[in-house]
Amino acid sequence: MESLLASSSACSPIASLVSPATRSSRRPRRLSLSLSGERPAVPRATAKMSLPEETKKEAKLWGGRFQESVTDVVERFTESISYDKQLYKQDIRGSRAHASMLAHQGLMSNSDRDRILWGLDQIECQIEAGEFLWRTDREDVHMNIEAALTDLVGEPAKKLHTARSRNDQVSTDFRLWCRDAIDAILLRIKQLQVALVTLAKKNEGLIVPGYTHLQRAQPVLLQHLLLAYVEQLERDAGRLLDCRVRLNFCPLGACALAGTGLPIDRFMTSKALEFTAPLRNSIDAVSDRDFVIEFLSANSITATHLSRIGEEWVLWASEEFGFITPSDSVSTGSSIMPQKKNPDPMELVRGKSARVIGDLVSLLVLCKGLPQAYNRDLQEDKEPAFDSVKAIMGMLEVTTEFAQNITFNQERIHKALPAGHLDATTLADYLVKKEIPFRTSHDIVGRAVALCFSKNCQLQDLSLDELRSINPVFEEGVYDFLGVENSIQKFSSYGSTGTACVASQLEYWIAKLHIKSD
Repeated sequence: MESLLASSSACSPIASLVSPATRSSRRPRRLSLSLSGERPAVPRATAKMSLPEETKKEAKLWGGRFQESVTDVVERFTESISYDKQLYKQDIRGSRAHASMLAHQGLMSNSDRDRILWGLDQIECQIEAGEFLWRTDREDVHMNIEAALTDLVGEPAKKLHTARSRNDQVSTDFRLWCRDAIDAILLRIKQLQVALVTLAKKNEGLIVPGYTHLQRAQPVLLQHLLLAYVEQLERDAGRLLDCRVRLNFCPLGACALAGTGLPIDRFMTSKALEFTAPLRNSIDAVSDRDFVIEFLSANSITATHLSRIGEEWVLWASEEFGFITPSDSVSTGSSIMPQKKNPDPMELVRGKSARVIGDLVSLLVLCKGLPQAYNRDLQEDKEPAFDSVKAIMGMLEVTTEFAQNITFNQERIHKALPAGHLDATTLADYLVKKEIPFRTSHDIVGRAVALCFSKNCQLQDLSLDELRSINPVFEEGVYDFLGVENSIQKFSSYGSTGTACVASQLEYWIAKLHIKSD
């Protein structure tokens, strides 16, 4: 996973989601690629490319059989360039692979391929320098890049769309984008896991109340609770990795829906783009959006986990709990109440989970009634995906930041521990060890708790005579099971909150996440 660190570079496919400030302050490096290993023969241009003014409409690349231009209303409604230009890097990468394959198969000359690769290099540098003119009359990212390439290199660019449709092109671009996004999210998940494990290391031995139904239940080590979050995040990462495996098949060469009669090599383009293999069925290749639905589903589960963390920490930061204090650097104040200190970042994490879940629902509804194969409705799959990734990246980043800037109030927690008779179940275990059936033990302890309520005391405060008045089985050793500290020491089952068990869990995660010892 360490290789994913590259996802935050300025030239990253989703760098704008990671570090927009950094991205805007640096001129991107030049990227040039020839899959045959050759350098383009055309000299490198340094001047800004000359593009037509956006106000001057041009003929559509698909407009040969049309007698009239589309109206401005239709053009505004159907364009997608305003958002799908995010796919530019993946679109250019796919075009490089496609051009090299066409040349290899004798469907264009090597010199035409090199001019195309050179032109794509120029366009990519223009885009990353913020100097590329995106035109709405060119509809989408694919048409914008192809038309600009034609303006730049002339006739060879017209050969690039041989044995390719926008249908398989957009599916290829989108799969590449989702793959890159998954890699970036996996990095963010790992960073949050590291922050949580580090927080657990700092709070060794701290006992907190464990809750069920938001009522006090049993004592647990804080480390145990924090590692529960880490386990959830690990499953989130696993779902994304599984999704990545399933989406990593190449649609390119499926064309509109039926494939082509030209002698293309789909395995060559698939390999060049680091896909596992081409998709077997050309209809499925252009109409399938399972990969993005699954991706957004995985994001939704991650968002739900983050929302639960947010809810717990917002509660714990309240005066009623007072278990954690966020630093000023991750808190906000009130415009009217000067005493307020709010854990707003985690409230927004809780709130943004609704957006991520809504993005998934949008995709499910979008796809539920579509016939095979490609339908224009599928243009609407991009914005929910872009929004989901942007939201989940932000949620993971700010939760990590919050985890690195909170303090657990040990004195307040310690004072709160006696309430709730958290050692009651451990007392029942004591009776089970005395060969009393658990249901009978449960009843005996229940009566002991009732006695505590009448005396306004804790179980460990009851005298041995008082305990024996409930059942004569009690002996002096019972006090080794009472009190939260004793109770914690009695937990020994695998995965439990016992000191030794939690130490083993913590050791596992320190090794797995490669966290250095202090």
